[in-house]
Amino acid sequence: MRGASRTRGVKRLGFVPTMGALHEGHLSLVRAARAQSDAVAASIFVNPTQFGPNEDFAKYPRSLDRDCELLKKEGVDFLFAPSVEEMYPAGAITYVTVEGMSDKLCGKSRPGHFRGVTTVVSKLFNIVGSDVAFFGQKDAAQLAIIRRMVRDQNLPVEIVGCPIVREPDGLAMSSRNAYLDPQQRKSALVLSRALKEVERRFVGGECSADQLVSAGRAVFASEPGARLDYLEIVDPNTLDPIATIAGPALVAVAGFAGTTRLIDNVVLHVPSRS
Repeated sequence: MRGASRTRGVKRLGFVPTMGALHEGHLSLVRAARAQSDAVAASIFVNPTQFGPNEDFAKYPRSLDRDCELLKKEGVDFLFAPSVEEMYPAGAITYVTVEGMSDKLCGKSRPGHFRGVTTVVSKLFNIVGSDVAFFGQKDAAQLAIIRRMVRDQNLPVEIVGCPIVREPDGLAMSSRNAYLDPQQRKSALVLSRALKEVERRFVGGECSADQLVSAGRAVFASEPGARLDYLEIVDPNTLDPIATIAGPALVAVAGFAGTTRLIDNVVLHVPSRS
């Protein structure tokens, strides 16, 4: 099953790119791909170009044999698990950058991160040749940037965003959750609590982004075991800041539990008037 190339004879090929260390969130993408495609391809590649010099590339969880078994059980037809040397030939100097979006949200605190993401995703699309690709809403900024890349480059790939999968207590599933000790795991719940408070106040009638952000920050400040990176309210398509919520709005949060950086988000929708 390892080592797929451009697939012939498949009417509609769905694709799920991953960095491995699979969890239920990844598998939900595979199931969505299975439901909407004639065949499903997945990739496992821990992409070095999206990690900063002081980030966790070396220790990022890797479990290829286990991941292969999980994908096989889910009925994945093709798996592409390349080496770094295959994806980045010696002397490679070409990158794909979505200007004006890649320096927002996680792009501000992780310079170069989204350039690495769009470069590798572009490469994977070219190699796999899929008709449709599935990404999780948890990485909402990534999803918006990939959609813009596909549009701007006229790539023949449909992008499907799939809902966040959460643990029973509300923590968004992430491969990095494996880093958390029990106390850090408890502290990490502040991300979803902050989002719930923002959502509660919005449902109660508050439409000022500044007021909503302040409410979310206050929740975060109440958790001594966590440190906020950012909490912002932006347009879900452009990632531009929103002052007053009059349409769909992405509330994105990133923070640290111990040394582990986690992200989460919720999209607010203005009720339609009938």
